[in-house]
Amino acid sequence: MAATLPLVPPAGIPYVEEMAPTRNTVWRRFRRHKVALIGLVIISIMALIAILANFITPANPDFIDQVHWNGYPVAPGIGGHILGTDENGRDLLARLMFGARISLTVALFAVIMEISIGTFLGAISGYYGGWVDFVIMRVTDVVLSIPLLPLLLVITAIVAGTSTRASLNFAVIVLIIGGLSWPAVARLVRASFLSLREREFAEAAKALGNRDGRIIFRHLLPNAMAPIIVQATLEVANVIILESTLSFLGFGIQPPTASWGNMLANAQSNMTQGPWVAIFPGLCILVTVLSINYLGDGLRDALDPNMP
Repeated sequence: MAATLPLVPPAGIPYVEEMAPTRNTVWRRFRRHKVALIGLVIISIMALIAILANFITPANPDFIDQVHWNGYPVAPGIGGHILGTDENGRDLLARLMFGARISLTVALFAVIMEISIGTFLGAISGYYGGWVDFVIMRVTDVVLSIPLLPLLLVITAIVAGTSTRASLNFAVIVLIIGGLSWPAVARLVRASFLSLREREFAEAAKALGNRDGRIIFRHLLPNAMAPIIVQATLEVANVIILESTLSFLGFGIQPPTASWGNMLANAQSNMTQGPWVAIFPGLCILVTVLSINYLGDGLRDALDPNMP
């Protein structure tokens, strides 16, 4: 009688997982992307400013300089205001620093929520397939059909009309953006899992008797992290633009709390008397979004297993 092969490989025989680039390889590739390096430096500086705003701010962001303010924005350099003041006589540099905290924090929490939901649902959908995949993808299609910006405008308008608490508006923006932006991530992770589950290392992990949860999160998910990291990086830039748009339209973070978007909105009536009131917040948004996009491009190349 012919000998039958064992269904489970011997414990001493390891199986080979998909080889992802090592940290040294990723860093070596990333360093070659000079623009991405500059983007990383700029984002790091912005993050430090947002974290340490209370300690490094040149003035109270809500303090009105009644000595130099005459109803119009104070020009840069006058009265110790490095970037001048806004239309209400408040130090522009201080408000930019605190605005960075709001914009980056909204983007960070919204993207964490978005990536967490999308990764979990995409992993389950791609790994199990069948009716599980069908149900999750149909829910994804429904969420994709919901117009994000109009819904945000309506809900934030209701919240702004019933409450003056900035923290409540902040939470609503994060929950809506994070709760409705995950379908793109779910589809990305699902596509990766549909390919990874057919690889030899995944089959070997099943043969060794690993539970589904361990296979998904210990073996498959680490090999799908490269596109997730890149997507998360680019989504931060998208959320910053979305939050700035909401605040510019008057439905986002409400004054007197500073955010780059509402600073731009307030500057509209003083463009001729003080153009710097609009230029500096606009530059902050532009530089931050560009830096994040370049950082995402660099990470995409660095994490690509086919790159030399």
